[in-house]
Amino acid sequence: MKHEKSCGAVVFLRTDDGIRYYIIRSKTGIWGFPKGHMEAGESERQTALREIKEETGLDVKLVDGFLRTEKYCLRHGDQDIVKKVVYFLAETKSQTPKRQKSEISEIRLMTYEEANEIFRFESSRRILTEADSFLSRRFRK
Repeated sequence: MKHEKSCGAVVFLRTDDGIRYYIIRSKTGIWGFPKGHMEAGESERQTALREIKEETGLDVKLVDGFLRTEKYCLRHGDQDIVKKVVYFLAETKSQTPKRQKSEISEIRLMTYEEANEIFRFESSRRILTEADSFLSRRFRK
């Protein structure tokens, strides 16, 4: 069994109307967060920052104190793969993303409720909920 590791982040923007999240849609139609495979010599944080920039064009700053992981199995051809994904929380000041056309079909800025409705996987909802709760405690006091 092969093991793979990816890193990414829940990317948010503070607006006059509250917190909004950048949610991406992959070429396969799945909505989620920007993430990608670690490269040799990279830390988890470096991978997350690189992948966010590549997939969305956004410059972000990682927020200390938030780290979540998910683990799942998938099948690629005749090989079983155990995938671990590490998620950070990242803030951007930009409202003009530029998608990586080879991998991303769409980027949307959404409220928590909008993103929660569009997600297909429960793990994405859980990570978004935990990020939103973290931000509520940290910024909305």
